[in-house]
Amino acid sequence: MKHKYIILLILLFFVLPANLEAQEKAYPKNGEGIELFLKRFNRTGSYYQKEFIRLNKSKLGRNNMLITGVKYTIPPLKEDEQPAKSESTSKRRKGYEPLFGKNLASYNVESNELKGACFYLVSGHGGPDPGAIGKMGNHELHEDEYAYDIILRIARNLMIRGAKVHIIIQDSKDGIRNDMYLKNSKRETCMGKAIPLNQVRRLQQRCDKINQLNKSDKESYKRALFIHVDSRSRSKQTDVYFYNTGSRASRNLTNTMKNVFQRKYAHHQPGRGFRGTVSKRDLFVLRNTTPVAAFIELGNIQNKYDQQRIVLSNNRQALANWISEAFVIDYKNYKKK
Repeated sequence: MKHKYIILLILLFFVLPANLEAQEKAYPKNGEGIELFLKRFNRTGSYYQKEFIRLNKSKLGRNNMLITGVKYTIPPLKEDEQPAKSESTSKRRKGYEPLFGKNLASYNVESNELKGACFYLVSGHGGPDPGAIGKMGNHELHEDEYAYDIILRIARNLMIRGAKVHIIIQDSKDGIRNDMYLKNSKRETCMGKAIPLNQVRRLQQRCDKINQLNKSDKESYKRALFIHVDSRSRSKQTDVYFYNTGSRASRNLTNTMKNVFQRKYAHHQPGRGFRGTVSKRDLFVLRNTTPVAAFIELGNIQNKYDQQRIVLSNNRQALANWISEAFVIDYKNYKKK
């Protein structure tokens, strides 16, 4: 009997450390959500996402957001799946975009799901025009700064998925910021050109730049996105998605975006309710832009509830993730035709 216990202890000594060692752990990259994080380690699908949340529930932020600097446990591969090469051993393309800021300029192309897609991303206002200004305590919230931060996050998400992305409004210094209160500046340019104060000239400049790039871009799938944080409804949490009156593709894209947001809010904040609307609108930028375009008002920066949604960097990242997901869906639908 004594010998049996000794043998059992020896087995435990060798087996337990091996099992513990087999539990892979890793840090998330800036801007990664659970789906992209798991994809780096060849864990795709709802099974691994649910397992990840179960294993790391106490380490996740609001709405199951990943927190930079926290080490997360990676779900083990299913028994019937062969271990594939992980991120460190697989061959990956690297990218570099200085507009993302010093810490996020470098990125890895993690997938090809948006290969062959081209995007033109435009944040509202900028330069001499800060857009709407909200107040939060003693702080001013400038629409152009928050719209720009969200656009940068979308751009990085799309590039990580293999897309070509043109960031039309640019600030050479700001980069992606995790601050609650984003300092205002007048540095923004339209791809290096000063932004006019006159509204019509300002909008025409953006359309001209997009149309100029569109002529040389060879991709068959091209989409332009305009983001503002100044919807007309100041008293309600309302997202508004505008599409070009004469474009079915524009309407399909905005409907996809609205549906993704509705599904995400129902999952993450079931008690919040969702008041997003899709409307046709003869907006200048939609009418004068050659590629299929969508115009989104992500609430109103002067509304106290919407302010909570945009001042937290995790929330801005969530908005960017959801819009990026909508683009992926729209691209897949396009390729089916």
